[in-house]
Amino acid sequence: MARIFRQVITAAGLAFAVPLWTEARAQGVSPAPAAFMDEFDTLDPVRWLVSDGWTNGAHQNCLWTADSVRIGGGLLRLTLSDRPAGGQPFSCAEVQSNARYGFGTFEARMRVPFHSGTNANFFTFIGAQQKVPHNEIDFEFIAKDGPVLQTNLFLNGQGGREQLHRQSGDWAFRNYAVVWMPGLVQWFTDGQLVREIRGAEVPSAPQKVFFSLWSTGTLTDWLGPLIYPRQPITLEVDRFAYTPQGAPCAFDGALACVRPMVPGAEAVPDLPAPEAAPAPPSPLALPLEETPPLP
Repeated sequence: MARIFRQVITAAGLAFAVPLWTEARAQGVSPAPAAFMDEFDTLDPVRWLVSDGWTNGAHQNCLWTADSVRIGGGLLRLTLSDRPAGGQPFSCAEVQSNARYGFGTFEARMRVPFHSGTNANFFTFIGAQQKVPHNEIDFEFIAKDGPVLQTNLFLNGQGGREQLHRQSGDWAFRNYAVVWMPGLVQWFTDGQLVREIRGAEVPSAPQKVFFSLWSTGTLTDWLGPLIYPRQPITLEVDRFAYTPQGAPCAFDGALACVRPMVPGAEAVPDLPAPEAAPAPPSPLALPLEETPPLP
């Protein structure tokens, strides 16, 4: 796919098409708080907005629906299912923070479904609907040719910084973190540095936090063809924590506790050689009816 095309539409959340009332609803929310951890025993409507009733563009063949977002057993579950909605053949899920967060450490413990034709993600974003330039920092989990993490960064509307990192696809919970400071962005998996970008390419405007899972019928060059497996696909989030730069960390064992927020080692080389045997396919999460809907 041509890079100029990807810069326009393939940001993790593709949030350009979110209706303006979504941001208007968030305008009265107080500035981002001090360090906190959300263990998702409930979904706090002051902290999180559930996307409902729209898509982010023609590339998406699913509609965001509120009942595709569930809380149960201390997990936030975002599910893609073959239930038609709004003229689309699939229903999918997204939550976004009401507040905008500045420099700090963003940490999520997640179990990721790697499935061709889908994009599961954890990212920060600010852009057109906030009437500011598009800035974004991404974890995207894709599986066109096996399980892969794509890291990316947008600065003032310019992307083209995609980097791929092969994953095991073992359906385990893992810790994903972004350390974001002036002139530095670092991506971590289970405490290990995956990648870093330094210097003038790093954004500075506070951003919103997103988790989502969506599917496509058109972006097959990037995400692969979608072959629905006859049961829902779910991204599970066990916790999210934010620690502002220089603040005490949000929980014991947090990356912000054990690692000073200073520039680190050189980035790991991109896309190591594939394993001799292909990784096993990702197991699928529980069907929708096994967890209650949000009230």
